[in-house]
Amino acid sequence: MQTMRKIFIIGLLLASMLAPGLTTAQSGVIKGRVFDAETNEPLPFTNIVVWDNPTIGSTSDLEGNFSFTGLKPGYIRLKATSIGYEDIITEAILVTNARTSTVQIAMKPRSVDLEMVVVEATPFRRLEESPVSLRTLGIDEIDKNPGANRDISKVIQSLPGVAQSVSFRNDVIVRGGGPNENSFVLDGVEIPYINHFSTQGASGGPVGILNVDFIREIDLYSGAFPASRGNALSSVLVMNQVDGNPDKFNFRTTLGATDLAFSAEGPLSDRSSLIFSVRRSYLQFLFNLIGLPFLPTYNDMQFKYKLKIDQKNELSVIGLAAYDVNELNLGITEPTEEQQYILDYLPANEQWSYTLGTVYKHFRNNGFDTWVISRSYLNNVAYKYIDNDDRLARTFDYASSEAENKLRFERLQRIGNTKITYGAGAVLGQYGNDTRRSQFAFGELQTLDYSTRLELFAYHLQGQLSQSWLDERLTVSAGLRTDASNYDEAMSNPLQQLSPRASASYALTEKLFLNANLGRYYQRPPYTTLGYRDASGALVNREAGVKYILADHFVAGVELMPDKNSRLTLEGFYKDYAQYPFSLSDSLAIASKGADFGTFGDEAVDSRGEGRAFGAELYYRNRDLAGFNVILSYTLVRSEFKDISGSYVPTAWDNRHLLNFTLTRSLKGNWDIGAKWRLVGGSPYTPYDEERSASRLAWDARGMGYLDYSRFNSLRLGTFHQLDIRVDKQFYFDRWSLMLYLDIQNLYNFQAEQPAVLYNRDENGLPVVLNPGAPLEEQRYQLRYLENTSGTVLPTLGVMIEF
Repeated sequence: MQTMRKIFIIGLLLASMLAPGLTTAQSGVIKGRVFDAETNEPLPFTNIVVWDNPTIGSTSDLEGNFSFTGLKPGYIRLKATSIGYEDIITEAILVTNARTSTVQIAMKPRSVDLEMVVVEATPFRRLEESPVSLRTLGIDEIDKNPGANRDISKVIQSLPGVAQSVSFRNDVIVRGGGPNENSFVLDGVEIPYINHFSTQGASGGPVGILNVDFIREIDLYSGAFPASRGNALSSVLVMNQVDGNPDKFNFRTTLGATDLAFSAEGPLSDRSSLIFSVRRSYLQFLFNLIGLPFLPTYNDMQFKYKLKIDQKNELSVIGLAAYDVNELNLGITEPTEEQQYILDYLPANEQWSYTLGTVYKHFRNNGFDTWVISRSYLNNVAYKYIDNDDRLARTFDYASSEAENKLRFERLQRIGNTKITYGAGAVLGQYGNDTRRSQFAFGELQTLDYSTRLELFAYHLQGQLSQSWLDERLTVSAGLRTDASNYDEAMSNPLQQLSPRASASYALTEKLFLNANLGRYYQRPPYTTLGYRDASGALVNREAGVKYILADHFVAGVELMPDKNSRLTLEGFYKDYAQYPFSLSDSLAIASKGADFGTFGDEAVDSRGEGRAFGAELYYRNRDLAGFNVILSYTLVRSEFKDISGSYVPTAWDNRHLLNFTLTRSLKGNWDIGAKWRLVGGSPYTPYDEERSASRLAWDARGMGYLDYSRFNSLRLGTFHQLDIRVDKQFYFDRWSLMLYLDIQNLYNFQAEQPAVLYNRDENGLPVVLNPGAPLEEQRYQLRYLENTSGTVLPTLGVMIEF
């Protein structure tokens, strides 16, 4: 690996020396359209300039169209100004010589002439509904984020309140909330899963599905959710995609450390465009080569079709699909102790999923309507044989599916300086599960064997009003939403799930703001919980009267914008949880259980769970601090839930301290460098129940030890920290582009301890039984603890060719 890195770096240096003779003159092209954000009417005679170089400019024609030619390749932003509209700075746009870049600039009407406060346009987004807890990242920050390897879930770990899982998964953990508490939206379509090998019922997984080449920007709401965004307690991640090239088809091939991808974009007609990508991993070959005990393979596909029917109507169709297989590496001739431990408990897994959605938008004189129809599906299969021998019986056999068909309508309109949004939605859900597994409970070996089929209908109604006063110094927004479903009596009454919310922002000066939000949010428990049956076939959680999960948010903060490039925010937050699913077998809320592979929530619960998460966030952004793009965030967070006695105990997300520091910089010769250093306070963990784990029947039922939930999260891991670096080099030729990068995660090889217990083996490799002459139900294994660490230097070499 060291040799590979040296060769790559030498190659970059040689290429940079040869580049002056190979690259062509600046010939990047941007084409775009500027229009009224609420009516889609074109805005002629709008001035558009390159934000960092205002001497380069253009003016829109009668149709709102404009173009730039002869641009230097790289990332740029545009600034648009038009009489009667608020100035706007666009998201970052990638310019290359190989293709025409496109941008749609939606401008917001100015409701009054500002006499007292003139807010200068900046690239930092502020929304009436969400003046706090909203962070935005552009494609320039996504694409070259050190250590993220072009993965959305890892990119947002630079933002305040977002924790990193020490197990190096992609769990989205925001402000002390579990990975099951998030919602994901792609171009207006809700996406239930965004990771390969997803944890069913939660959001995590090791590798992201989404192709970041298609992402224009992302918005992360860690609070202050608009009424249009529901079924989330901790965060809403909104991702917006680019449109296809209107002039000609372009292609990109990407070779990474673990996969190969191909994408295409271009026009299908003079009013329609397409973007499309496919990807396949070769991770299984690498893992087999280095002797890892599991062999994962992932595949994905993504597309977007955009049709501009006319000036008042447009249609988008998006699709996202994944197919994942994880096999056990049973060909290891002499497995190490750690390899054998993993082989003993890890099941084989096959998973595939897709989302298909259509978004129709109709513009009116004072607003627009949006109709969204979508279908999502997940099929999840896992199994485990005794001694991993397929000639023997299975100790674990799981086959499950989830399907959701959704219809949603939203209308936005403006009356004077009042913004009004309202809408409704419906969901038809289907869930199936065939489970057979051995389990050790109440001192005996049991077999849980059940099949379930569940159909669920749910709906929501929502509305929100936003208005400014005092020459737009004060902006207030209030919304109301209700959700209901036919699952049980508690959930069917929409009055039981009324969720009001309100936000306010006051401009003390043109650069200093006071912001606040309070709101109540509901989330439906996962299908794995709703559809769980006991051995008799009863829907025990429906009989227990399971309810929507509830969280009340209180957020307040101050925001300072010293100049057009920088932003400083300080926010305090408090989340109060109620009606959380409470495990009847483990006597605790399931809030800490969502960060493992497999499934989440498929157990008997009731809705007694209560908890809280609170803390403060400091966030500093500067796009040009001595030439560096800087992201600095610090979060002080506590996360705890009540146990069966009513005492607060920390959750698995009670890291207390989260610190992220990211630096990136563009250099001459199309070089980019970056570094990110992260610190995560030690996570609480639960010690093993050595008495129960030593039981031969108990151990053989699951192939691993049992946690002692009477001492839930009573211990804590050490503090985790990691340094990631990245170097990029771009070559822009006349008709094609070459992009190379080296990304190294965990540069100084920090090792995180993760305790594990296993049984000793004799010289023949068989488990050591302390009392072999006793009856089987009394026999006990000889246990010991494995010095188990995770973390390694992980270099990624990437090559992207665009033509």
